Amino acid sequence: MATLEDRRYVSRVFHRFGFGPKPGEFSQALIDGPSALISRVLAAPQIPISESIFTLQGISDLGPQPAPNTPAIIDYSNQKRMQLRKISSFWLGTMIDSDNQLLERMNWFWHGHWATSYQKVDEPYVMLKQLITMRNLALGNFSDLAAAMIVDGALIYWLDGQLNTIKAPNENLSREMMELFTLGVNRYTEDDVKQSAKVLTGYKVVKSSGLVTFSPELHYSLPIKFLNTNQSFDGPSLARFLVTRDDCATFIAERIWFRCVTSKAGIPKDGSLQKGFADRNTSSLIQTILNSSAFNDPSFSQVKSPVEWLVGTMRALSLSIDDRVDLNILLNALDALGQRPFFPPNVGGWPADEAWLSTSSAQTRLALAQYLVSRGELSQVSAIPRTGRIAAIEDWLGIVGFGDRTRSALTGAIADVPRLVTLALCSPEYLVNA
Repeated sequence: MATLEDRRYVSRVFHRFGFGPKPGEFSQALIDGPSALISRVLAAPQIPISESIFTLQGISDLGPQPAPNTPAIIDYSNQKRMQLRKISSFWLGTMIDSDNQLLERMNWFWHGHWATSYQKVDEPYVMLKQLITMRNLALGNFSDLAAAMIVDGALIYWLDGQLNTIKAPNENLSREMMELFTLGVNRYTEDDVKQSAKVLTGYKVVKSSGLVTFSPELHYSLPIKFLNTNQSFDGPSLARFLVTRDDCATFIAERIWFRCVTSKAGIPKDGSLQKGFADRNTSSLIQTILNSSAFNDPSFSQVKSPVEWLVGTMRALSLSIDDRVDLNILLNALDALGQRPFFPPNVGGWPADEAWLSTSSAQTRLALAQYLVSRGELSQVSAIPRTGRIAAIEDWLGIVGFGDRTRSALTGAIADVPRLVTLALCSPEYLVNA
């Protein structure tokens, strides 16, 4: 029988570096043991998304927006709404169905890290291109990811990079590249912002396609005095230079720790995570975190965000994005809960932990849970004798253990399986991973 420490560890791997187990996965992982689970998670094949996804999903460059009050604008607007729906369905479906949960969870992490919103970009085709870039590099070398993102059309447009000229520098992208994406607060100066903004001149974006072009004649190519160096850069070489900084190793370790381990305590002070990220390989950093004794600290509980809760719930109920589930209901609920894919609230991304706990969110989650349970597979519970159902639910959902108060509530619903499952999915122990 697994120890409490092993249950906690396995639960955290499933819920912090994935979206939660499918039926039977948690129980099997307990049998196999933590070491085998780590090996399996890290060794999962990283199958890239190919360019054919655009054709398969019916996502294309819609071209410039037609003039207002013309017949063409109606079809254009309808096509854009349909494509936004398709990319939302595709991404949620990928998170739910994928067997490589580490890859999908880290893709979700990077979306919050390079927080770019459809609200401003307003192009489904361009947002999907960014998603594919992040996913295909999500577990690889962070230098490659940073170099790709600094010339990503959606990110440049989101941060006004296309407005940056030598005569009138726009500092948004250069500032956020250091503060939010690579180094962190107070690890650069205002002069560093001004100098690096010069480097990011010459890049223009075609809004509808996200195509980024570089014009050498519009680019500031002279050496700049920047972070104690004096040299010339373009966008990708600037990004790679920032990633080599020791501050970058600390910052990325801090961000993954904050989002996937705890927001209550900083990274271990022994420098082990920075050493694990010495080659800037994201998989190596995650492996170091999973092997850290601090990862299993009993005090490091973490509240699931709405997307994490929804995806985990659908995985447990063996639901996919198909005819059984109304996508509009899912997206409307995520809007109400304050977290919808492709719509981070600002460049800093979404909040974390207790920010997701409120009375109104609890009511929305309950209604959504009831809807999903009415369509999901409940045999994992209904086939179990009543006396064993609560323990079965703990293993089914990957919960360390229900507290006395929750256990009492579940006992009162033990004969009504849909209600029992709904209460479990809305319980503190499922919403807050111990």
